[in-house]
Amino acid sequence: MSDSDKQKPQEIQIQMPPEIQGGVYANNMVVAHTQEEFVLDFIMATPPVGTVNARVVVSPSHARRIAAALVDNVTKYEERFGKIKDVPAAMPEGTVSH
Repeated sequence: MSDSDKQKPQEIQIQMPPEIQGGVYANNMVVAHTQEEFVLDFIMATPPVGTVNARVVVSPSHARRIAAALVDNVTKYEERFGKIKDVPAAMPEGTVSH
C-alpha cells in the first residue's frame, strides 16, 4: 500500500434504523466524565419528573469535536435567524434524575 493510499479517508455509509429516525426530544442534559470518556445524558424534564431518554458515551477527543460543531452551528443559526434568547432551564443545571 502506498503512502497516498494510507492518507485517503475511507468513505463510510451511515445507516439510520427506522426506530431512530424520529429522534427523541430533550429539554435538558447532564454531562459527566472520567479520564477515559464523557457521558451525555439527554433528559425530557416534565416536572415533577425528568427521564433520561438517551445516553451517549464518547471519548474526550470526540467530546471536543462535538462542542466545536455545536458552537459552529449555533453561530450559523444566529447569523441566519438572529440571536437565540436565553430561557430558564426546565430543571436546575446539574440536576440528576434517579
